[in-house]
Amino acid sequence: MTLLAMMRDSLLGLATAVVAAARPGAAGLNDYPTDTRADYVFACMKTNGDTRQALEQCSCSIDVIASILPYDLYISAETVLSLSQVPGRFGAMFQSPEQARSAINDLRRAQAEARVRCF
Repeated sequence: MTLLAMMRDSLLGLATAVVAAARPGAAGLNDYPTDTRADYVFACMKTNGDTRQALEQCSCSIDVIASILPYDLYISAETVLSLSQVPGRFGAMFQSPEQARSAINDLRRAQAEARVRCF
C-alpha cells in the first residue's frame, strides 16, 4: 500500500469518526460519495433507456445498494469486476481468488435486491 493510500485511509477513518460523532447513527448509513452515486446512475440510465423513470429507478437502486454494502466493499467488487474483464494473465488473477468472488457475490446480491425494490 502506498503512503498516499495509507494517508487517504487514515483521513477517511478520521472523517467517518467525526461525522459519526456529529450525527447519531451516521456510521450505519454506508453513505457513498456523490460522484460514485452519479457514475452508477449514469451507467444504469444508459442501460435502461435514459428516461425519467430510469433516473428514478437507478437512483433508488444505488440507494438500496448503499444501504446493503459498505462503500469499501462496493469499490472492491467494482474493481475486481473491471479488472477481471482484462484479457490474459492479468485479468485471470482477479477471476479466481475466493475474496474476489465473495466481493462480487455480495455486490450481485445487493444489485438483485435493488432490482426487486426499484424496477
